[in-house]
Amino acid sequence: MNRLLVVVDMQKDFIDGSLGTSQAQAIVANVKKKIEEYQAAGDDVIFTLDTHEHNYMDTQEGKNLPVLHCVKGTAGWELADVLKEIPGRRFEKNTFASTAVGEYAASGNYESIELIGLCTDICVISNALLIKAFLPETPVLVDSSCCAGVTPESHENALNSMKMCQVTIL
Repeated sequence: MNRLLVVVDMQKDFIDGSLGTSQAQAIVANVKKKIEEYQAAGDDVIFTLDTHEHNYMDTQEGKNLPVLHCVKGTAGWELADVLKEIPGRRFEKNTFASTAVGEYAASGNYESIELIGLCTDICVISNALLIKAFLPETPVLVDSSCCAGVTPESHENALNSMKMCQVTIL
């Protein structure tokens, strides 16, 4: 089987940094296990990295979410310690979804594409729907046990929204 796993923004600032939550901390072991399963099967694993500069607060996102996070080159921008040595292409993105990830997925002739990571209600849903737009006939899946939202309620809302858009929730 030729599958793709997209690991979304498993960065320190979203886990235990400026925007960290206990729910995000709780999924790290599940995420690592899922990555290992994909790699053991010979499937592709890629990572997205939320990437901002020091002028973040001057951007539209910064004005709407005034918490400095994932500034390139800082400790908070790095992947979680247990993930950062894992091989896989990295895609830096300065917004919620990455068109480069969509293009990469579309070029791979994958039988399915699964997303895991942070935050369910912002970047995971954005990338899942973007990939679905690139590949409407390819199954897109999200493993809810490997995702966390800004809040538990917004996590559930995002999962329900993705279901309505024909993303399979595991």
